[in-house]
Amino acid sequence: MKISIILGTRPEIIKLSPIIRILEKTSEDWHIIHTNQHYSENMDKIFFKELNLPNPKYNLNIGSGTHGEQTGKMLIKIEKVLLKEKPDVVIVQGDTNTVLAGALVASKLKIDIAHVEAGLRSFDRTMPEEINRVLTDHLSSYLFAPTEIAKNNLLREGIDKEKIFVVGNTIVDATLQNLKIAEKNIDVKDFLNGIDNNYFLLTLHRAENVDNKNRLKEIIDALFEMIEIYKKPIIFPIHPRTKNRLKEFNLFERLKSNKNIEIIEPVGYLEFLMLEKNAELILTDSGGVQEEACILKVPCITLRDNTERPETVEVGANILVGSDKNKLIEAVEIMLKRDKNWINPYGDGKSGERIVKILIERMTN
Repeated sequence: MKISIILGTRPEIIKLSPIIRILEKTSEDWHIIHTNQHYSENMDKIFFKELNLPNPKYNLNIGSGTHGEQTGKMLIKIEKVLLKEKPDVVIVQGDTNTVLAGALVASKLKIDIAHVEAGLRSFDRTMPEEINRVLTDHLSSYLFAPTEIAKNNLLREGIDKEKIFVVGNTIVDATLQNLKIAEKNIDVKDFLNGIDNNYFLLTLHRAENVDNKNRLKEIIDALFEMIEIYKKPIIFPIHPRTKNRLKEFNLFERLKSNKNIEIIEPVGYLEFLMLEKNAELILTDSGGVQEEACILKVPCITLRDNTERPETVEVGANILVGSDKNKLIEAVEIMLKRDKNWINPYGDGKSGERIVKILIERMTN
């Protein structure tokens, strides 16, 4: 069996890392195709090295662009590679343009598609990610759903139950494996030196938040009021897109003026994992961070009106507040008092093993 793993962003590398590590122990013929959707050659090389992962066989150097431009370039370049390699199955993970492009090319070439983290739904079709998820699921031959909720989403859409496998989420494998790497990393130890654990961690990057001036201002107002009440410092690794929008909307200096908000440049994955682990509370609009917070037993508040990770809310690890100031203040009080004894809904950390085992058994029979 020949396997092509197609990825393009750091979250994809992280969530596919457990599968890659399992494949390294097998005799299967496999390789990585990196679209470089989030392109930084030097940082990418360091990232693969830090996580002890093999380098991609192909780097397509796509870079940023509009959705159409980016996806179009990917279709052209991925097709050339797949025509050359002729894999039996293509593995994609998540909901990025890389995932959709990889799935589209594979389906046209009649190559089986394995979608890791299938069945997630926000039920918000204004999100590009939701379109990518839905289309990829309906093109896939193997749908690796993380939970029963995700499986039921797929069944409601008429997808054949024989194609669906509930395997848990590889984010559990990745978090546990990569946490061990982070705890031994000298650079990470140096980074954490002097950071008091008594802080809240903030991430903010989604278009619905940062591209909307009124909503972004509401979130900042809410953060300021929260700081007044709880007197906690906030560490904010700022996304370049968010920084640009804050400046564009004349909000950056105001945010910067609050001494309790420590704005820092984006940090490496291992550093960020430790920032999450040591935080008292996490505020985010990221899907992956909601999952990681849940796994690490750190209370989470999500600055969105919906989530494709409802399991985190159901078990009590997460509360949705949108940009509502009163909801945010109330949620902070609830989450700080809440016992951190929720059950992780995403599995036992062996999802990568299950996925590889299923693929080998099904593809070789």
